[in-house]
Amino acid sequence: MDGGNITMLLEEVYTGAPTVKSGSHPTTVNEFTDQSPALRPEVLAEAVGRMLALGKFDADKILVEEDKGAVLGGALSLAAGLPLAVARWYAYDLGGRSVPVPVDGARCRGTLYVNGIEPGDRLTLVDDTISTGTTLISLIEAVRAAGAEVAEIVVAVEQSADGGRRKVAERFGIAVRSVIRITVDERTGRAVVLP
Repeated sequence: MDGGNITMLLEEVYTGAPTVKSGSHPTTVNEFTDQSPALRPEVLAEAVGRMLALGKFDADKILVEEDKGAVLGGALSLAAGLPLAVARWYAYDLGGRSVPVPVDGARCRGTLYVNGIEPGDRLTLVDDTISTGTTLISLIEAVRAAGAEVAEIVVAVEQSADGGRRKVAERFGIAVRSVIRITVDERTGRAVVLP
């Protein structure tokens, strides 16, 4: 998965992708995040290569939210050679080793449970998409509650109109790096890739 050979498939996947109302915000439905149509391996490989080129991945582990990020997190874990920790939407009885993460966002509500984080860990947070920033903010709080630190945040897609990048930076002083930025054209209801 070489980040030097970029084909722009990610942009093609998002250009003109349809959107649906998810909570109070529009969200795209596409091959990369929703496997509609089925996710081609070359799209995933390109996303991973571009994320590896964008981030440092100078961390002990990768942390990802399972819903849409697990596919990407697994591939990045293999490519970066880093262990994968996953925030899941259900709990295990792990004797207090699972950190509960309340999430109350524009698109989702509930509790995530972060597994696999130890005090002193340095983490690279990865996600397929940042929109309002709610999930990443909750994960950063959980990482800190576990006595670990977020070394960096790398996402594949930033839905820029929702301001998530700014919210994370203002609250925690951590920059979010994104491979591509998109917005939704309100007239057409379709995604537009930003320069």
